[in-house]
Amino acid sequence: MAACMVEIFSSFEWMHASAILDQGEKMKRFIWIIVICLAAPVAARSRAPGANPVSAKLRQILDDYSKDLVATAEEMPAEKYSYHPKPEQMTFGKSVDHVAEVNNFVCSKISGAAAPEGAKVSETDKDKLVEELKASMDFCKQAFSKLTDAALGEQVPWFGGRQVTRVSAALEVTNDLIDHYAALAVYLRLNNMVPPTAQPKK
Repeated sequence: MAACMVEIFSSFEWMHASAILDQGEKMKRFIWIIVICLAAPVAARSRAPGANPVSAKLRQILDDYSKDLVATAEEMPAEKYSYHPKPEQMTFGKSVDHVAEVNNFVCSKISGAAAPEGAKVSETDKDKLVEELKASMDFCKQAFSKLTDAALGEQVPWFGGRQVTRVSAALEVTNDLIDHYAALAVYLRLNNMVPPTAQPKK
């Protein structure tokens, strides 16, 4: 900005001293210098990364896939919650329950808050499973809202008494959501339904 001010004053002096260009051309040059000087700081700020770009990206992934998974759980009819393509695969309802359990466990490690306690839900009880899933997503969003890039390298307790970095725990959540959304989207397709992300935008 200081360099721009020097340029403006130099140009102002040049306008008075120069006899080569007409007054209109001199004024155009002066105005353009002012415009550039005013626009440069704005452009620089727009290019500057946020204070916590990695944490912000993790929150974005959580928000996107939590919305997709909840919409998937709501879309599947209650009578199809017992569906699974092969015997060795989890039923749709068990998958929803599993996602909620992972969310509650891992996000409690990320934030240090106690995991929500809830009664065991039947794999075929759609209403309670959707409610459980939504609550677990809200719990994780609270945990992720407090993330900062500076804290991502800190150690948090994990399975088997181990320690992992906070970012590893956060990625466990986001990767699990991505994995299960992909699987449950196939469950929908196999039942002649369209997954939320493949539906026409309203």
